[in-house]
Formats: sequence, structure tokens, C-alpha cells
Amino acid sequence: MKEINQILQDHFGKLSPRELEVIEPYFHEEKLLKNDFFTLSGKKCDRLSFIKSGMLRIYTLADGKEVTQWISTENYLITEVMGFFFNKPNRWNIQAMVNTSLITISKQNYLKLCNEFPRWNNLEKEFIVKCFVMLEDRVYSHISMTAEERYDLYYAQNKELFNQIPLQYIASVLGMSAETLSRIRNRKRTSS
Repeated sequence: MKEINQILQDHFGKLSPRELEVIEPYFHEEKLLKNDFFTLSGKKCDRLSFIKSGMLRIYTLADGKEVTQWISTENYLITEVMGFFFNKPNRWNIQAMVNTSLITISKQNYLKLCNEFPRWNNLEKEFIVKCFVMLEDRVYSHISMTAEERYDLYYAQNKELFNQIPLQYIASVLGMSAETLSRIRNRKRTSS
């Protein structure tokens, strides 16, 4: 399947045709309808997916309020780390915000792939390092930037989301109240 091959190449770098032949059968296409759950908190996530198209929200309930940790869009990798890698109950709910198409590997196939294709561990390590850098950048922005600077950076990187999802989700991702986000947006509009 050419799309799976391209997604694997995009995320893991140059793979030979033989390597792609080994890896591809472990993945399958999956569809989620708007509001379907990829996984629920308290359960154990049993799959890892690449988002081919669509959008997923990662969130939890804290003190009776939904807290959005991240919005994943096309070309992102999605799983619930505690469930998938550590076989512990999920902390996060992951829900489709729109109809979403995924390229998925089950936990069972993931473990088989690790055994059959030893180079997978190195490819995965490189990919996880990229994810870790992204997480570090996010933590750094939360401890070193003002709310307005975080808004500017997120807007520059995710402009299309601002017209597609409720702003309270973006505010939550940015670690600010919806009111603060609204004030910043209004200031930006009047200064333009």
C-alpha cells in the first residue's frame, strides 16, 4: 500500500523496498467517525497510529473540568504512552474531533515487528528522540515564554486549528484560561 509506505518513509527515513515489504503488513487503515474514541482513560491502549487525515484531541478530566493536553493532526503519531508501552491504565482520553483516517499497528503486531525486524528498534529510537525534542520545546515554552509568546508560537505553527476547534481547547493546550486567550486574540486583531 503506497500510502503506508510513504507515511513510514516520512516518519522513519529512508527504508529499502525489502524493509518496507517486511514492515507494511503489520499496519492497517482505520477510520474513526467524529466523536469516536481512539482510547479512554482507565483502559489500556492497544494500538499506535499515524494520522493520515483528521484530528484527535488528547484530554483528561481534572477537578470536573476537561483539560486538553494536545491536538494531533495529520502526520502526527498517536497512542497513549502509559497504556501502549507500559501496559498501565491510560491517563488520557483520545477522541476524534472530525472524521479521521489512521494507519495503525496493534500492540500485538508491534511486538512481532520488533522481533522480526531488529532495525525497527533503531528507527523507533530516532523517532522517539524527535518526539522528546518536541515535548521539551513545549515544556520550555511553558516555563520561559509569556502567554502571548506561547500564543504567537502556537498560532504560527497551527494557524488552521484556530478556525476548526473550540478555542477553550487551544487555551488549555497553551496552559492559559479561555479568557486570557480571548484577550490576546482581541489585542492581536486591534493591533493588525
